[in-house]
Amino acid sequence: MRRRSPTNVSSELMEKGGGKNQHNRLCLLASLSAFFWILLLYFHFVVLAGSTVDKSVKLDPTPLNPESKTPAFYRLPDNPLKSSPSVSTSETIPSNATPSSTETTRLKTTSTSSQKIENFPFSRALRTVENKSDPCGGRYIYVHDLPSRFNEDMLKECRSLSLWTNMCKFTTNAGMGPPLENVEGVFSNTGWYATNQFAVDVIFSNRMKQYECLTNDSSVAAAIFVPFYAGFDIARYLWGHNVSRRDAASLDLVDWLMKRPEWGIMQGRDHFLVAGRITWDFRRLTDEESDWGNKLLFLPAAKNMSMLVVESSPWNANDFGIPYPTYFHPAKDADVFTWQDRMRKLERKWLFSFAGAPRPDNPKSIRGQIIDQCKKSKVGKLLECDFGESKCHSPSSIMQMFQSSLFCLQPQGDSYTRRSAFDSMLAGCIPVFFHPGSAYTQYTWHLPKNYTTYSVFIPEDDIRKRNVSIEERLSQISPEQVKIMRDNVINLIPSLIYADPRSKLETLKDAFDVAAQAVIDKVTRLRKNIIEGRTEYDNFVEENSWKYALLDEGQREVGGHEWDPFFSKPKDGNADSGGSSAEAAKNSWKNERRGQS
Repeated sequence: MRRRSPTNVSSELMEKGGGKNQHNRLCLLASLSAFFWILLLYFHFVVLAGSTVDKSVKLDPTPLNPESKTPAFYRLPDNPLKSSPSVSTSETIPSNATPSSTETTRLKTTSTSSQKIENFPFSRALRTVENKSDPCGGRYIYVHDLPSRFNEDMLKECRSLSLWTNMCKFTTNAGMGPPLENVEGVFSNTGWYATNQFAVDVIFSNRMKQYECLTNDSSVAAAIFVPFYAGFDIARYLWGHNVSRRDAASLDLVDWLMKRPEWGIMQGRDHFLVAGRITWDFRRLTDEESDWGNKLLFLPAAKNMSMLVVESSPWNANDFGIPYPTYFHPAKDADVFTWQDRMRKLERKWLFSFAGAPRPDNPKSIRGQIIDQCKKSKVGKLLECDFGESKCHSPSSIMQMFQSSLFCLQPQGDSYTRRSAFDSMLAGCIPVFFHPGSAYTQYTWHLPKNYTTYSVFIPEDDIRKRNVSIEERLSQISPEQVKIMRDNVINLIPSLIYADPRSKLETLKDAFDVAAQAVIDKVTRLRKNIIEGRTEYDNFVEENSWKYALLDEGQREVGGHEWDPFFSKPKDGNADSGGSSAEAAKNSWKNERRGQS
């Protein structure tokens, strides 16, 4: 038998043992490799990505205007976005899993979007929206601290604000005027004032002082308010003053604004101001001394701002219609609810009524025919207004007639609009309009787009050329439909009145609230469009401005419209944007003494 040598035995044993050791080493190396890759993936997708998201939501604590300081009662938290649910840093990827493509895309999109927004100087203002714990997020308004020559000094010289009317009494009580006594029981016992129809400048500015989201930090402002009394300014110089005098304050204002750091953020496109007059007082086409008004709205800088007026131009994009002030300025919600309930319960003995004067010098006016129809009708009521003593000068007489009528006729005045439309709706009377420019294209922020829900439309030509009977047309509306329309009108009352500027309604939104939010929405859309590199509308044509406000959500282009004939312009291009509208503005001033012009 052959004997194995000791050397062979030990070599064989070593080979067997070495195979086991080699297998253990391979297992160890594989485990280390797997751990390394898991650690690397965790560091890349969680630590680095989490850091990116966290940085993307942090605001630069330094305001764009280093002199601005937010008052303590409106101060933003140090990081207004930290509690925002839209980007959560707690959503981490487990260490033992590979992130999905959806999660990776979300993180990349968030980072890219954040970086895109941060590239714009208004990024802080947009970021405040994401802080869901801040009730003012996306709603802050910054108010310019204008020199007193642009506002308060005008009130000190109130006797110069109108050629015929002593405006001093109408600027009292924060612009509401003297209180009205409820001798005949037509009004409520409180909240009623003899308010001048052109007093919105003061009312709106004082109402702004009660706005809950004012800020002294312009970098977080959703909009910037310019408290210039533009209406009072032009009122001083319309008669007997040259164009240089009429333009002086407007040019001075624009010069002041353009030197402010807030202006440079958007070149004034986030600025807005209010004028309690019709737009034609601010649209002088030439520098001829005989031409009407000033040229505020034609100044290049002013074209970027939004101007809120009681009557806007259908062919221009920088002015927006807001309601004329009524006599009612409630201090609390209960005052409004009580008034609404009372208007619903009233017995109304007249089918329709009209308060106004004829316009014999205007061949296009249908007022003469309307007055004739009122006189001939047994169910129509007329309150004639003219120079001298007239019940049209009495708020009590006017409101009493409106409260007794189912329908209130609202033809054009000297221009498209009249204060009477808002007085009548305040009385729960269904307005009857004869031109779309009297309400439907004017007050798109405050009135429903579907005008048939709260009003009746009878085209002027039906009266002028076809002699349609107003009584017959209104009699065809069923009592059930009348009740529905009247309820709709009464429900609109809160958004058509200006609350007492010295207080604030608790839950209701008044005309000021609606207008302020509309401006904020407009500026926010513009900022988002700038970030995305797009325009709000396709092929925008300023001359069609009145059409864009009537578009439905998502529509980006306008076409032909049934109201085109009402706003068509002759070939010379002037039409109502020039000569006739300027003449209308002149007539409006001449007829101020009529009270209900």
